[in-house]
Amino acid sequence: MINKTEIHSCPELMAYIQEVGFLPLLDSGIAGYSAEDVVDEDNRYVVYADGGWDWPLWKWKGPIVQEGNCVYGKFFASKAGFISRKWWPDFCNYRRTKHPAPAEGSIEEAILLTLAEHGSLITRELRAICGFTGAGMRSKFDGYITRLQMACRIITEDFIYPQDKHGREYGWGWSLLTTPEQLLGQNGSLTERSPEESYNRIHCHLQHILPTATEKQIVKLIG
Repeated sequence: MINKTEIHSCPELMAYIQEVGFLPLLDSGIAGYSAEDVVDEDNRYVVYADGGWDWPLWKWKGPIVQEGNCVYGKFFASKAGFISRKWWPDFCNYRRTKHPAPAEGSIEEAILLTLAEHGSLITRELRAICGFTGAGMRSKFDGYITRLQMACRIITEDFIYPQDKHGREYGWGWSLLTTPEQLLGQNGSLTERSPEESYNRIHCHLQHILPTATEKQIVKLIG
């Protein structure tokens, strides 16, 4: 795999994402191919004796997305990861062909229209506006959001963290969701290539950066 040296900082990970183009956050099923795999031990998840925890890699997600040179969401078999702006138009081109726009009057359409109206919303706000407030509705709604991310219709703009009484951020944070058109502009996801051309271009690239991956693994990543 390209440049498989340990990464020690957020800027180094940003540069690595630009180099490889596609990078799952956590275990991808391909040895060594995730952000978690390439960062050094000091930046991985650790639990302290007092029950506290630290995970620098997790905290880097927001700055990386805010930097603006990549897109983040659940793109890889419903698991989260990064895609560089260079590769995003091809990925979006293929995925949107595989997952056509939601049908008129569908829940998915209502979710996208709500996001278009508000610009961006954290998941729980979006869920409440869309009426998914009853028992068991959270997981059902999350399923719709994941499918829309896999279809490249929703992405993450940032991560919002609650604050304690001292103004310190804590917890895992909430995804601030938006649409690619809102974050990247109307032309930010477009390419002149056909979906088939985009697929072949991505496939060839992944074969190059992942020489030990099987065909099945590569096809699963592309989706």
